[in-house]
Amino acid sequence: MSYKQIKWLILIIPTITIGLWEYIRHEYLLSYISMELGNWLTPVIVFLVSILLLTQLFRKMELIQKELNEAKALKAALEERERLAREIHDGIAQSLFLLNTQVNKIEKAQVTDKITFEKLKKNIYRMNTDVRQAIANLRYPATPDSISWMQGISSLMEELKRESDLKFQLSWDIPEEQLSVRDKIELLALIRESLFNIRKHANATEVRIEGHFAGEGWQCLIMDNGVGFDRKEQFSSDRYGIKMMQDRAAIMNWYFDIERVAMQTIVMIRKEKTM
Repeated sequence: MSYKQIKWLILIIPTITIGLWEYIRHEYLLSYISMELGNWLTPVIVFLVSILLLTQLFRKMELIQKELNEAKALKAALEERERLAREIHDGIAQSLFLLNTQVNKIEKAQVTDKITFEKLKKNIYRMNTDVRQAIANLRYPATPDSISWMQGISSLMEELKRESDLKFQLSWDIPEEQLSVRDKIELLALIRESLFNIRKHANATEVRIEGHFAGEGWQCLIMDNGVGFDRKEQFSSDRYGIKMMQDRAAIMNWYFDIERVAMQTIVMIRKEKTM
């Protein structure tokens, strides 16, 4: 029996029961049952019938709640797996790819100069740092209450300043209270991925991050003066980093695009005004 059927039975059957009881009592039982006893029996009968139906309803609700809890647990497990994949890709996988590329170049060119090996050593150190940071983030994830949004962006820029020669400009007018907890987590992850891509691939010297608020919507831009990109190659299926950014934005129902305008590469993330 479905939940809807039980609900209608609870509404209909007690009414029908009262009607039948009153009819039978007055037509056939008045000579056997006094009026006072009949009045006492009426709520007892309704109570027993209601309990019978409510027991079925409660069982159905418990089953639905159990299935809902199982679905939530499965969703949480899938989200955790996705978070782990993103965490690994953000630092470890990209560092390993860069390191592997450099080792292959050294092997092919048979280079033995000190500068090349110093770069290799630096990248190995960076990869080790990324691994340790990823483990720390998994063990002790930062909560939105522990750090403000602007502090989060500033810390990210400071981290990249220490590892590169990038110069940053920040123009941000989106009020922090306009970003939900999930907005902050996902937007910061997208900005982080964009900046790491700029550091590793763009050969840029300057980066500008802008955040603009309009009504109930907002727009974030990450711009750099790097070498640009091949759009077909950038959005190909084997570019997991870009695909991951697209997926993040799609899950949040945000607009996401990367374009080249006036010698600048622009990553655009936009949340439309809700109707």
